Amino acid sequence: MTEYIKFVDVTKCDGCRACMVACKNWNDLEAEPEPFNGTIQSHETLTANTWNLITYQEKEMNGRFEWLFRHKSCLHCTDAGCEKVCPEDAISYTEFGSVVVNYDKCVGCGYCVEGCPFDVIQLTHYIDEKGKEQRRAQKCTLCTDRLEEGLQPACVTSCHTDALMFGTEDEMLAIAEKRLKEVKDRYPKAHIYNPAGVKGTHTVYLLVEDPEFYGLPSKPKVPTTAKIWKDYAQPIGKMLLGATTMAVIGSVISNKVLNPYHEGGDSDE
Repeated sequence: MTEYIKFVDVTKCDGCRACMVACKNWNDLEAEPEPFNGTIQSHETLTANTWNLITYQEKEMNGRFEWLFRHKSCLHCTDAGCEKVCPEDAISYTEFGSVVVNYDKCVGCGYCVEGCPFDVIQLTHYIDEKGKEQRRAQKCTLCTDRLEEGLQPACVTSCHTDALMFGTEDEMLAIAEKRLKEVKDRYPKAHIYNPAGVKGTHTVYLLVEDPEFYGLPSKPKVPTTAKIWKDYAQPIGKMLLGATTMAVIGSVISNKVLNPYHEGGDSDE
């Protein structure tokens, strides 16, 4: 199966925010104006209705100040924490490598929010067809609906500097390594960010500073307890007890064990 990667070259980003506009337009996401906070960054962080964001940071480099930008969105982990902890099987992988939410299955429990090592996925409130207020998880889909039609993600098509590129895994990783060699003299700390702890991602970065500078964890990984639950306990339990019973049990386990903020949780794994 051919998988795909969005390659983000931060050295080419000029902070224009075209990717943010394209994402909002294509996915019909509501505007979320925020009060001016003294910086030129438009939003503080990602939300359930802001799926990608350009972050702005200024840093002295090579004797001068430079703006360092990052296109912040879902990384679409190969081994995704959000998928592992979902008790309803509402999150899944596609043939393209993207990680998507099935809104019909999502019950808004929020365990995916706690299970994401990148703080990407968030909950939104909406009114269902019966007029009842509900919650559900939302995030970047890597424009899977566009990929199915042979198109590229909306953010990629809008990028005028080629800071965002999209293609097959082998093609994009080769471009990333070539680009790394080209910028290494100017940016000695430059490196490819494709963390092994989540078995790699389908949004791969060329960074010029440590991951923490960009708000990224240096060694993200899925908690061991989540892996045991999803890969072993849940399949066996469903076979023996039935899907409905296991969904209830899953909610309890997610709350007591998988929640990294719960006392005694497996937060170090």
